[in-house]
Amino acid sequence: MPARIEDYAMIGDCRSAALVARDGSIDWLCWPYFDSPACFAALLGGPEHGHWKLAPDDPKATVTRRYHDDTLILETRFETCEGCVSIIDFMPLRDGAADLVRLVKGIHGTITMSMELILRFDYGASVPWARPLDKDDATGPGMRLIAGPDKVVLRTPVPIQDVPGSLRATFQVKAGETVPFVLSRVASHHADPREIDPLAALTDTERYWRTWAGRCQLDGRWTDAIRRSLITLKALTFVPTGGVVAAPTTSLPEQLGGERNWDYRYCWLRDATLTLQALMLGGYYTEANDWSDWLVRAVAGAPSQVQIMYGLSGERRLPEWEVDWLPGYEGAKPVRVGNGAVGQLQLDVYGEVMDALHQARLGGLTPDDATWEVQTKLVAHLETVWRKPDEGIWEVRGGRQHFTYSKVMAWVAFDRAIKSAQRFNLPGPVDHWRKLCQEIHTDVCTHGFDKTRNAFMQAYGSDEMDASALMIPLVGFLPPDDPRVIGTVEAVERELMRDGLVQRYRTSRVDDGLPAGEGAFLACSFWMVDCLVMLGRQGDARKLFERLLSLRNDVGLLAEEYDTHHKRQVGNFPQAFSHIALVHAAIRLEALTEDDRADNDAEDAADEAHYEHVGYRAVRA
Repeated sequence: MPARIEDYAMIGDCRSAALVARDGSIDWLCWPYFDSPACFAALLGGPEHGHWKLAPDDPKATVTRRYHDDTLILETRFETCEGCVSIIDFMPLRDGAADLVRLVKGIHGTITMSMELILRFDYGASVPWARPLDKDDATGPGMRLIAGPDKVVLRTPVPIQDVPGSLRATFQVKAGETVPFVLSRVASHHADPREIDPLAALTDTERYWRTWAGRCQLDGRWTDAIRRSLITLKALTFVPTGGVVAAPTTSLPEQLGGERNWDYRYCWLRDATLTLQALMLGGYYTEANDWSDWLVRAVAGAPSQVQIMYGLSGERRLPEWEVDWLPGYEGAKPVRVGNGAVGQLQLDVYGEVMDALHQARLGGLTPDDATWEVQTKLVAHLETVWRKPDEGIWEVRGGRQHFTYSKVMAWVAFDRAIKSAQRFNLPGPVDHWRKLCQEIHTDVCTHGFDKTRNAFMQAYGSDEMDASALMIPLVGFLPPDDPRVIGTVEAVERELMRDGLVQRYRTSRVDDGLPAGEGAFLACSFWMVDCLVMLGRQGDARKLFERLLSLRNDVGLLAEEYDTHHKRQVGNFPQAFSHIALVHAAIRLEALTEDDRADNDAEDAADEAHYEHVGYRAVRA
């Protein structure tokens, strides 16, 4: 059995990421990139599908762990009757290299340690051929493992035993000693990767992350939570191209034992733009520049062929297939690679892209002619399709509908086009865009709003609520004091909140093409925090926010959803969407005055200026 989802921590090099369990087992790693086949896949099966465990022999060892301050370097400390030892895990950020370093450091006493490395390429399917680096010495400085196109080299001073199907070692660590293990990956037709100094790599990696974190321009009560979330989001960026993945995992279920299991190792336009909004709030505009360049390359071509997601380098074909030899996380099948939603129509992404690029300009990025040309072509195409039904933000597989949120975000796309053109003197048919804004606004308020329930519905003609309606005041479609907004927030509270957290919608009553059942969606719960603040309910907002913070694991990470029945995190992990929403909610709460007077003129003015900058200015309509 793999560990509980919340018992994992992530390390990464902004090209890929590994998940490390509390017991010292690395159970997930796709190498060399986020979307490469996994070589450690125990997360979706068992140790036989690939893992790397490094821990004391004593099964009664107590475990604590933490990230080194403002880094993605994980330190796990084991206390036993023999003494204490820590394992420092990290992935150095080196151009074109792929390394995973584990340092076993003796704290006090003498600890007996065990190491088991089971490498299985191609999602746990391919058993590599293992040979010692010293040809005639099986106890040499390391091992070479090869299968097909992949080669991994393990270097360590510890004698390695080559047991059929795995590499094992038993060794002792005394106080003050540090025993290194370095795993490096290259293509099998290349020469072995050059040896690195693991201690120097640790210093370089600490310097990189602390320098990056030190650029954060946010401070306040929840600074630690914000910084940890921003570091997590940065770790999900793909440095070679500027793309941003939604999560480093695939097929972690939204319901334990269920089949809502998806591959999130790709670049959704929605998730990527929201990630960049959070990073820009922290002052990280370099990532925004890199992403805008990635966007122009990815969507280049006919606007009608714009997709909702792409590969790390802008790949368009992401066929979905099932890995039938993996039993799935705690039996949740199928295990999927690729994502069939790539061919869906999701109108909201146009609004999110336009909003993010508008914010980037407000933040001081140099306007780029090519970027604006892409934007104007996108909204020109949106004009021809916004009236169509789509699959919506939740990527339903039960058929297209006129989803209210999709239409709202179509309005956002034209609204931000107008704002960008006016603010930065960019060319465009502003008067025509204004007419489209008014047309879409009227359409949504006429067909998406249920007067008898005083709330916006999930879709035109639907009698079901959807948590995405919470975004209506956040994107400026209506001001927070509009009775329709207040009624919608209250309706979401009544109908979609379970055990204090918000569900996306009622899967038992909405045909989304899948069996009913999933956890509470954490991003939606943070949206509720935002709305409660805007409605002047600061006490309720803080209470919900603190509850959500308490759901993070011991190193500050969140999955996509939370199972309130089993008290467990569920869904892909760590999830960018959850950490994005955490950052926004924390900033909004931080802006409150100590006496919480929501109607204070100075506070209103500060909020207005803040929301103007981040693209969330409330528009009186």
